[in-house]
Amino acid sequence: MPEKALSMRKIREVLRLSALGLAQQQIAHSCSIVQSTVHRYLKLAEAAQLRWPLPEDLSDQKLDELLFGSRPAPPSRRHHAPPDFAAIHRELEGHKDLTLELLWQEYRQTHADGYGYSRFCDLYREWSRNQNFTLRQSHNPGEKLFVDYAGATIPIHDRETGENHEAAIFVAALGFSTYTFAEATWSQQLPCWIGSHIRAFEYLGGVTRLVVPDNPKTAVTRACRYEPDLNPTYNDMARHYSVAVLPARPRKPRDKAVAENAVQLVQRWIVAALRKRTFYSLAELNQAIAQLLVRLNHKPFRKREGTRASLFAAFDQPSLRPLPAEHFEFGVWRALKVDLDYHVPAAGHFYSVPYRLVGQKVDIRLTAALVEIFHQGVRVASHARSLATTETAVTIAEHRPKAHQKYLEWTPSRLLSWADAAGPRTAELFRRILAAKPHPEAGYRACLGLVRLGGKYTIERLEAAAGRALHFGAYSFASVDSILRRHLEHEPLPGVAVNPQPAAIVHANIRGAAYFDSIQ
Repeated sequence: MPEKALSMRKIREVLRLSALGLAQQQIAHSCSIVQSTVHRYLKLAEAAQLRWPLPEDLSDQKLDELLFGSRPAPPSRRHHAPPDFAAIHRELEGHKDLTLELLWQEYRQTHADGYGYSRFCDLYREWSRNQNFTLRQSHNPGEKLFVDYAGATIPIHDRETGENHEAAIFVAALGFSTYTFAEATWSQQLPCWIGSHIRAFEYLGGVTRLVVPDNPKTAVTRACRYEPDLNPTYNDMARHYSVAVLPARPRKPRDKAVAENAVQLVQRWIVAALRKRTFYSLAELNQAIAQLLVRLNHKPFRKREGTRASLFAAFDQPSLRPLPAEHFEFGVWRALKVDLDYHVPAAGHFYSVPYRLVGQKVDIRLTAALVEIFHQGVRVASHARSLATTETAVTIAEHRPKAHQKYLEWTPSRLLSWADAAGPRTAELFRRILAAKPHPEAGYRACLGLVRLGGKYTIERLEAAAGRALHFGAYSFASVDSILRRHLEHEPLPGVAVNPQPAAIVHANIRGAAYFDSIQ
């Protein structure tokens, strides 16, 4: 994806997450950009009077013009003496309620011209990465849902072939109570990945504010420590449920420690417990998993009171957001270039877009019922998905150029009616052309060319030229056009006399020439 298009997508995501009420630091983590960039985007949007949701017809180019019409030169970065991060870290470890923001405020009291808050935090994180410290994470009720796949699988036996299919195990756990959901799926592909999220939300009876996945292709199309690009379908699901996605950093298992622990528990208390059972369907396996899942969530903690289920009921469940009224519609995205015939391929068929987009790159979203086509973030076409078994082209008439629309107004029946009105030889030539061409479309084009010749020349000349073409068996537009251009339509035809002599009259009362010769 081009850098500019990626930047516009990031800006749209920043505005969406801000409308959800997320803090700038959380937005920065979700979009994998620094907090100062988030702050800058929000300030630019405020200056441009932009609010989420953005207008549907607002393209990426227009959004770029509204936000960055006049870009001031970046200020020079000042350098200050670094704060005592070792002392700061000790204070954070010693006081669980202490925050970096409070420590930064205390730092600015003694260094009035010191670092700003975002730079202060960036420098602290950079320092802490070079230390062998582990900062214990705390999670608020109903805030985060950690998702991952277990490393273990469970076989499903096929009665007919005798083969085993290894079912994947999806695991989701809440950050605060570690209340866990698990299910088996046929694979780890995108439809199963999205479906498991939907069923996890339904199992919880609500939606968290954040979802923390790993970096599989179903979640992140381009894994990067700083700017991961979310899978478009996964991003669609996040929009539908009004959640933010915060992918864990690559090769940083501490970012998803809750998911790692939940996967370990599921493998120990569910997968291992089902090792001696044989399953013949996915539904049968998930029914067994659901029974063991209840036991896992009600299992008492060892080092504290209560269970995952009791903590969930007391804290997480009241903090969850309600499920949306409508069910999420799964859609697959593709990026393609529009062909010369202003159509794009999708699922074995071709769908039209406005002809002015020929050669342009567009994004296609394919659902069970619709094919939506977007250009620079704006939907430019929408089609009902074709259910035909053979390859078809689905075209909206307004997407064609004017010349093509006029051409398609001439149907075969209308062409033949026009030819009958022009004359018998023209009508015969039309029928011979339609019968001679191997493909009907080629015949239509040739006949339409003859109609245009009737407008360029007179109908009488066309009729005469058609007769000459019929005589020579030249059933083509090119032949008739050549006859008219060279004015050959009234030339004598070979083997046909122009002024034939009348035949001699034979009768008993007529003497004839022999009689007059005999009387000389």
